[in-house]
Amino acid sequence: MNVFTQVVDWLTDPDHWRTTLGIAGIPQRLGEHLQYTVIAVLIAAVLAIPLGAYIGHTGRGGTVVVGVVNSFRALPELGLLILLVLALGLTLALEAVTIALVLMAVPVLLAGTYAGIRNVDRAAVDAARGMGMTEWQILFRVELPNALPLVLGALRSATLQVIATASIAAAVSLGGLGRFVIDGNALREYDQMAAGAVLIAVLAIVVELLLTGVQWLVVSPGLRKNPRGRVRARGARSEGIDGGDPR
Repeated sequence: MNVFTQVVDWLTDPDHWRTTLGIAGIPQRLGEHLQYTVIAVLIAAVLAIPLGAYIGHTGRGGTVVVGVVNSFRALPELGLLILLVLALGLTLALEAVTIALVLMAVPVLLAGTYAGIRNVDRAAVDAARGMGMTEWQILFRVELPNALPLVLGALRSATLQVIATASIAAAVSLGGLGRFVIDGNALREYDQMAAGAVLIAVLAIVVELLLTGVQWLVVSPGLRKNPRGRVRARGARSEGIDGGDPR
């Protein structure tokens, strides 16, 4: 029996879809994984998007943004999590996981928001100022709507990164889909280990499709069809600032 057949058999086993004898099934682990992801992305968005919008609008601190993005991307996720657990204690493992995931998501959202605001056509911004709009009005009525494709692209990238990284929660005795990978490795049950990896990949694909649909619905058709933003985004990445959207 090959690995593919074993994974299919494991995933189609009804016992793995329900919680029995205190052993969590796939739905419960999926719910835990989504919980870790949603909490971390929401916190990161609250922290990073306003800061990125402010820096992008004022033009102050762009060098700091590049430095923060590059520094945080070099952090080893598992090592950071273990360090936080040692510092906070195992009783605060959930808080440690949340902090680690937020630190993974903040740089992507910060860079994407900053790049989106800075790449808004300066002529449009100058025209808004000429019409007498305040700086806040320019930010919320001109810059943010035009920066929305890059901001949402960064949100998608950050969410997918958190979904993948949330698997390490199982390393500190928490749940999530990573539990199948960790337990499967410990018990030498490689079908369970591979099935856990497949579930994480499927979850990432489904979330990516959903967020892509949301982005298509909320972004103005004119911005969706305008290739200029994508050219400028590539220019920003070449300068060391990644907008977060690989497309």
